[in-house]
Amino acid sequence: MILTSESLEALRSQLIVSCQAYPGEPMRDPRTTGQVAASAVIGGAAAVRVQGLADVQFTRAAVEVPVIGLWKDGHDGVFITPTLRHALAVANAGAHVVAIDGTRRSRPDGLSLAETVAGIHAESHALVMADCGSFDDAVAAVEAGADLIGTTLAGYTGERPKTDGPDLELLAEIASGDLGKPLIAEGRIHTPAQARQALDAGAFAVVVGTAITHPASITGWFKGAMHA
Repeated sequence: MILTSESLEALRSQLIVSCQAYPGEPMRDPRTTGQVAASAVIGGAAAVRVQGLADVQFTRAAVEVPVIGLWKDGHDGVFITPTLRHALAVANAGAHVVAIDGTRRSRPDGLSLAETVAGIHAESHALVMADCGSFDDAVAAVEAGADLIGTTLAGYTGERPKTDGPDLELLAEIASGDLGKPLIAEGRIHTPAQARQALDAGAFAVVVGTAITHPASITGWFKGAMHA
């Protein structure tokens, strides 16, 4: 399956589930990631988002929905698929969409965002999702040729405050800007009601991760509420 800009329409108003575990956690295993992704698809996920080359490979074998892949390298600054080398490796692992840092910050390999997007398009069949942190990031990412725009980094780049839930104000601002690319809501969406709010704010589709696929965090939420 080769995903095209036209076939993205099937994701409109749909749920995308991010299936990731942190290093050192029991679930940090590519086979587990694939199983979690397959379970999410049974529940209605129209696409999945996974981190790591092996995770992309195992997930591609486990599901028949689009796979958004990324490669986190580092913990600060530009670390979500930070270079063209990382991006092409993710594409070659089988990702239908490569998620990259879509901010206006300098990239480790010295390439511009436009050069990175062009390189991915030229050397693979993958589409590009730009993980943005602000309205200006989104505008720049569209100008750079990104196929999808995400609010993944809202509250993490210093341009906007970190909201308790999804940054609905940013979603509405980008949506009203009519940038011509699918807008994907991602980040701190912890309840079904918040997912609905994200769609109502103008999101094309919604990514939910921690609240569905990270047992340690979910357990902590319950325990915290019980002992507050």
